[in-house]
Amino acid sequence: MDLERAVAPVVEAAGLEFVDVTFRREAGRRILRVTVDREGGVDLGAISLVSERISRRLDVEGFEPGPYSLEVSSPGVERPLRRPADFARRIGEKIRVKTRRPVDDARSHTGTIVAATDEEVTIATGSGERRLPLEDIASARTVFEWGPKAPKKRSKK
Repeated sequence: MDLERAVAPVVEAAGLEFVDVTFRREAGRRILRVTVDREGGVDLGAISLVSERISRRLDVEGFEPGPYSLEVSSPGVERPLRRPADFARRIGEKIRVKTRRPVDDARSHTGTIVAATDEEVTIATGSGERRLPLEDIASARTVFEWGPKAPKKRSKK
């Protein structure tokens, strides 16, 4: 069964963005993990609703791999990037990319996305811009940078 084809329309009909689906064995259990998002993030109500809908859809489609757990979650602060549209939406953000083969003598690249097309992503690194063909990207994700909190304003009494 093509899980993405079965799950993505259900997620999108619920007003959410389909990010990813994986089905694998972890710690002796089978886990079907569906990652969803939307502008401004997702709340527990949205996750609960789409989880119920996904479960019903999989029952109707005859998904019966034996006992498994369905986990629906958001991508978190360091979001994986897979499709060309993922990179295009994140122009201006810092990312970390691992390539299948060396590009400029390296397989690990960190920089800010300056351009993205259906074929490649261009990032600005400390040593200049790098053009990374999407077909060579093994994995990519946004980088969340921890920084000092802005000082709280004190109210005058």
